[in-house]
Amino acid sequence: MILADENIDHKLIKELRLAGFDVFSIYESRRGSPDESIIEMSRNPPKIILTEDKDFGEWVYAHNVKDISVLFLRYHFKDTDSIVKILLELLSKQRENLFGHFTTVTIHKIRSRPF
Repeated sequence: MILADENIDHKLIKELRLAGFDVFSIYESRRGSPDESIIEMSRNPPKIILTEDKDFGEWVYAHNVKDISVLFLRYHFKDTDSIVKILLELLSKQRENLFGHFTTVTIHKIRSRPF
C-alpha cells in the first residue's frame, strides 16, 4: 500500500489507483495530520510514504527514524505527466525493493538509500 501525503497531486493518486495500486490519501481522509502520525500510519502494515515534503528526509536523517519507507518526489508541475510515468514504472518493477529505503525521484534520476 502507498500512503500519499497531503501534498501529492490528485492526478498522481488517480493514476496510481487506475494502475491497480492501493493508495491511501491523507488529503482525502486525514487532512492536517502531522508527520509523526503519518509515520505511525505507515508502519503497520508497512506502507510506502509518497511525499513532496522535505521534512520526511529530516525525520529519517536528523531524527534517526529508520523503520519507514519514503518516496520523495521532486519535480515541477509542468512535469507531472513525466513523473507519473516514472513513478508507475518504478512501483511496478521495484516496489518491494523500496521498503526500508529513502528514495528520491526526479524526472532525470532515481536515488535510493537503504537505512
